[in-house]
Amino acid sequence: MRCPAFLASLFPKFFSHGHAVVEPAGLRDAPHLARLHQASFHRGWGVDEFEQILIERNALAHRLRLGGSIIGFIVSRTAADEAEILSVAVAPKYRGRGFSRDLLRTHLGHLAGRGLKTVFLEVEENNRPARALYERAGFRTVGRRERYYKDSSGQELNAIVMRRDLL
Repeated sequence: MRCPAFLASLFPKFFSHGHAVVEPAGLRDAPHLARLHQASFHRGWGVDEFEQILIERNALAHRLRLGGSIIGFIVSRTAADEAEILSVAVAPKYRGRGFSRDLLRTHLGHLAGRGLKTVFLEVEENNRPARALYERAGFRTVGRRERYYKDSSGQELNAIVMRRDLL
């Protein structure tokens, strides 16, 4: 049996993060975020929707950059001592490598640093990878929204509401 280090040396793109950096996202990132969102969701948000969110004083957004490319993002909105994660996406070819975990962990740290106590999010019930990510990050299911989403065929899908305490 070969050791993981040996396998990583043969297939570095599958075993390393390269030099991925989580950093604040700004208004100039809106076109990149919209492209990623449209590649990740049935009803992707447009540039104008991201611009609206990014100019809000109560929004917090981070981008995930690998080299010169933005390969992921996370956006949330805050109110009082709570936040709601509005969207998380990683480019399809970079999924399954731990990037979303790092992005989420960093974002949650910034929310906690702002004194927020609780974070909520909604996730499509059948999106097992996303639900596993959130559960590993300490989120727990607190509710369900029937027929909240529609897929490309028009089928109505349920959303799971999840919560995590930060403090």
